Amino acid sequence: MFGRKTEGKPPSKIDSLIGAGTMIEGNIRFAGGLRVDGEIKGNVEATESGSASVLVISEKAQIEGAVNVDHMIISGTVVGPVKVQTSIEMHPKARIIGDVEYDTIEMHQGAIIEGHLVHRPSRAAEPTESPADQTV
Repeated sequence: MFGRKTEGKPPSKIDSLIGAGTMIEGNIRFAGGLRVDGEIKGNVEATESGSASVLVISEKAQIEGAVNVDHMIISGTVVGPVKVQTSIEMHPKARIIGDVEYDTIEMHQGAIIEGHLVHRPSRAAEPTESPADQTV
């Protein structure tokens, strides 16, 4: 009754970390949670869509490549297209240079997107046709 609602919130467990001062050249596929404090030159993608993956990009982190995840929390920079299945949370110093596909977006004042925003509702959010709407 008084428990926390977890619906709509990204998972908070981080399974992997790319530390500050680390630079990776190449594509990264991950499951669960990934936190990036360093730099990645390559694509970043969750291995299983719908598995509640979360990508956290810290303030000094940078990714140059396409990103495809379920949830993303960003304070740093992404240069490339971003596809987020569920939600994206952009903090004040976040910057995305590229198109963003999303279901839910939260932008704090100061966050920047240089590209197109494309809303793609999740399948659960899509309205279904009621019998009254059908024609005979």
